[in-house]
Amino acid sequence: MEKGYFITGTDTNAGKTWATIALMRYFKQQGKTVVGMKPVAAGCFNQDGRLKNEDALLIQENASLHIDYDLLNPYAYQLPVSPHIAGIHNPVNLAILVERFTVLKEMAEIVLVEGAGGWYAPLNDHEDISDLAKSLALPVILVVAIKLGCINHAKLTYWAIQQSGIPCAGWIAVCAAPDMLKQDENIRTIKTALDVPLLGVLPYQATANFDLLASWLVL
Repeated sequence: MEKGYFITGTDTNAGKTWATIALMRYFKQQGKTVVGMKPVAAGCFNQDGRLKNEDALLIQENASLHIDYDLLNPYAYQLPVSPHIAGIHNPVNLAILVERFTVLKEMAEIVLVEGAGGWYAPLNDHEDISDLAKSLALPVILVVAIKLGCINHAKLTYWAIQQSGIPCAGWIAVCAAPDMLKQDENIRTIKTALDVPLLGVLPYQATANFDLLASWLVL
């Protein structure tokens, strides 16, 4: 069993957080202790005088043990824009993220790290999500939003992961469009195109039932 996984997606709103929480529930059902990390989050709100992010709070809530918010989400930006823009006055420092991750991985058997945006989303003026994944040295799980255009997005992102030299443990299909035509055919096409395992197909849900979503995962 790997120490953890880095969760990336084909785009913003691809379903990374739902997949991350489903994975957390899955590993907990396997008897593992699990914590999560959302290193960088843009689009935060003020809670008790601190900027916090809904996705990061959900990750905090689903951990096997209490994790201080600043540990799991070191960079919380108010504006819902690219991190390199939102953090212009407080740019992401990868060394700090690696330091926080090092603490987290000593606290549980599995650490799941959710990226921001897509694989090449910029974190600062010279580094992006792929650089973060390299720094953490975790195998990647690719989340593919199953909607019109998903085949192209999945193939491009998988190719980019391969070019980065980081192992890809597999991919998760997140059904994002309730009325998508030929959904199964699209998933089969991606499954044929990517030479890594399909770890699960998460059905469309208007409101997430994470235990149900976890039941569709096979690692």
